[in-house]
Amino acid sequence: MTPLQEQITALGGVFQAAALVDKLAHSGQVSDAALAYMLKTLLVRNPETTLDVYGGDDLGLRDGYKLLLAVLERETNNLPRESLRYVVSMLSLERQFSRRDDLLEIAGKRIPKIEQQVELYGISSDNIASSFGSLYQDTISTFKQRIQVHGDMRFLQQEATAAKVRALLFAGIRSARLWRQLGGRRWHLLTKRGSMLNELRARNL
Repeated sequence: MTPLQEQITALGGVFQAAALVDKLAHSGQVSDAALAYMLKTLLVRNPETTLDVYGGDDLGLRDGYKLLLAVLERETNNLPRESLRYVVSMLSLERQFSRRDDLLEIAGKRIPKIEQQVELYGISSDNIASSFGSLYQDTISTFKQRIQVHGDMRFLQQEATAAKVRALLFAGIRSARLWRQLGGRRWHLLTKRGSMLNELRARNL
């Protein structure tokens, strides 16, 4: 993969998390497969390639790619503004998180324990979403900036749904970290817009 292809894959992970959070907030449901795909990225600690973070392929990022494509094509009428707001917030919170060694240490200690839970319950179980959600609360939620998720309160007030939302936001922040490690910057959405559009269109979305 070229550096640009790797950056788009990681950024697709951020947008995928945002799309799933928006879907959860409004319907109370996402598929176990979609949830598992994103949560697994939180357990990958020493990937050899960018695709290794996503289990070896980017098939689970298609909704994220479509959302990114809509942003780059500036489809103002069809642009999911809430999802875009989540993306911007995740990119910002990742920068804050990366500067906090104390919070990174908390995550570093807790994730192996969650990995052990996965062996018992399975990655898409409510137990795992709850554990990742609690980790999000103890790290990302300590910042003054918070992500306000908008949707149907009948779903958002359910603890299981709220935990999945937090877990997915945490996964999105993990992809944001990868994107930045690969050289991705927010201003690239402007300066590299044309080449990013060409690459996304080549992925036959």
